[in-house]
Amino acid sequence: MRFFDNGDGLTEARGFFCSGVHCDVKGKKDGKLDLGIIYSPKPCNVGAVFTTNDVRAAPVLYSQSLLKDEALFHAVVANSGNANACTGRQGMADACTMGKETARQLGLSAEQVLVCSTGRIGVHLPMSRITAGIRDASEDVVAELDGATAFQRAILTSDTRTKSCSVRMDTKYGEISVGGVVKGAGMIQPNMATMLAFLTTDASASNPYLQKVLQRAVDRSFNRITIDGDMSTNDSVILLANGNSGIEVSPQEKTLDAEFAEAVEAVCRSLAKKCVTDGEKVTKFICVSVKGTLSDSAAESIARSISNSLLVKSSWYGSDPNWGRIVDAAGYAKTGLKFELLDMRYDDVEVLQKGEPIESNKAQWKEIVARPSFSITLDLNMGAGGAEVWTNDLSEEYVAFNKSE
Repeated sequence: MRFFDNGDGLTEARGFFCSGVHCDVKGKKDGKLDLGIIYSPKPCNVGAVFTTNDVRAAPVLYSQSLLKDEALFHAVVANSGNANACTGRQGMADACTMGKETARQLGLSAEQVLVCSTGRIGVHLPMSRITAGIRDASEDVVAELDGATAFQRAILTSDTRTKSCSVRMDTKYGEISVGGVVKGAGMIQPNMATMLAFLTTDASASNPYLQKVLQRAVDRSFNRITIDGDMSTNDSVILLANGNSGIEVSPQEKTLDAEFAEAVEAVCRSLAKKCVTDGEKVTKFICVSVKGTLSDSAAESIARSISNSLLVKSSWYGSDPNWGRIVDAAGYAKTGLKFELLDMRYDDVEVLQKGEPIESNKAQWKEIVARPSFSITLDLNMGAGGAEVWTNDLSEEYVAFNKSE
C-alpha cells in the first residue's frame, strides 16, 4: 500500500471528476469558492455515515432517504457557507432542488445525486445563486476539467487549508486507488463533527460491503477526534465506488478484503488527524491513549473526558504539564478508576507510577508539553480495554474567533 499525503485526493481514483465554483452563498461578493460537485460517468455504489445529532440538517435527511442496498449514484453536490439546517420545510425543498438541478445539468435521475451542505445554521439557502453555481460546476465536471483542488476549497468554512490524501494498492488483480478529502475545523466531536468527508475508489463493491467497511473506518478515525466537544447537524462521510479498476472487493476475497479495509481506514485516519491539526486557532495536537480498563468503552469515556476538559486543554495551550487536571478528568468519567493502580506518561516519560508522582521527571514533562505534538498515556492496570482519542489545546484566540459569527 502506497500512501500519498495531500494532492488531488478524490480524482486519484480513476473515473472521478470534481469542480469548485463561486456562487456567492453568503452574499459577500468575495470570490470565495463555495459550491462543488463530485462526478463519475459510471454509476457508483456507496457507503455513508451521518451525524447522530437529533437535530439533523435538511441535506442529511434528504441524502439518507436515498440510500438503499441497491441504490447507485453518479454525483455529490456540496456547498459551504450555509448549512441548510433548522430551515423547516423550505430547507427540505431546497435540498431536493439542489439534487434535482444537479441531476438535470448532468443528465441524471434526481435519486442518483447526494446533497451536502456546511456553514451557518438557521439561514435559508440563496437558491437562485445556488442553482447558477450548480450549472457552472456541472459544466466543469462534464468537460472533465482538473477541479480536484477547487472542490477542496469550495467545501471549506473556518478551515485554514485544504485536507486530502490517497492510497494506491497493488493487488494480485491490479491496482486499486482510494482517495479522500475532508473539511472541518470547529464543532468537532463525534459522532462525527461539523465535518464533510468524501472518499472515492475505483474498486467495485456492493453497498452493504462499503457501508460495513466505512463504518468500521469511521469508528476508528473520525469518531476518535474532538476539538471542542460540539457535535454538528451536518456531519457526513460518503464513500463512492465506481468500479473503474475492474476489480471487485468482497468478504469472500479475504486478503483483498483486508487490504481494502486497511486502505479506507488509512485515508480516514489521515483526514481525521488533519481536522484536529487544523482546529480553530489550535496550536497543539495531542494523542490521548487510555489502556488497562475493564472495557474499551470505559477507556473511550476516560479519553473523551480528558480531551474535552477546558481546564486540561487550557493547560496544554500554556505548556503546563498539569497532570492533576488530567487525572481529575479521568476520574469524573466514573469508570471505577483506582488511583493507586494508575500509571501515566507524557510521551515515554513517566508521570505516575502506581499513583505515585515521579517528580524527578518534571523538567522533561515541561519540555514535552511545550511541543506542537505529544501523547499522553494512562494505564489503569485493571483489564484489557483500551481506546485512543486525538485532540488539541484551547487558546484565547478560539474564544475570540467564535464569540460571533
